[in-house]
Amino acid sequence: MNDVTPPATARAVLEVWCELQCPDCRTALDDVRALRARYGDALDIQLRHFPLEKHQHALAAAQAAEEAWAQGQGWPYTEAVLARTEELGKRGEELLVEVARELGLDAEEVDTALIDGRHLLIVDADEAEGRAIGVTGTPTYVIDGQRLDGGKSQEGLRARIEEIADRLLAAG
Repeated sequence: MNDVTPPATARAVLEVWCELQCPDCRTALDDVRALRARYGDALDIQLRHFPLEKHQHALAAAQAAEEAWAQGQGWPYTEAVLARTEELGKRGEELLVEVARELGLDAEEVDTALIDGRHLLIVDADEAEGRAIGVTGTPTYVIDGQRLDGGKSQEGLRARIEEIADRLLAAG
């Protein structure tokens, strides 16, 4: 009898600390898409919420995104909301529900999630963890324990992330 479990496939993890009303996060989305295309499932890109107080609808957007993840459409929803950051600033929760409807999600459930706050603990936990590791703005990336701040400039960040991911995947 053989009780040896084969090792799991090596995966690098990239945490993307993001805020869905942030224009810099919208700009960073091109890099996230490129990383997803290059690495596929080998790079586990995790969206982490870091709503900024200066954006009135960021907390609601994070909660709506969590509901979209629960409905199996996390990335499409995140990308759709980020594409409309300026409109989100003007229309708020109305837009969040509209985007859900456009993507074929249960929009009523998204609306209910915003009312009952069922995803608030996830968002609060992300924000607390972000503060604990020194996240101060968005986007911020964390890979292999290294924090890379994209809020000031995206210049060179994707190349740095690729360098670290390649090293991690080669070692794994």
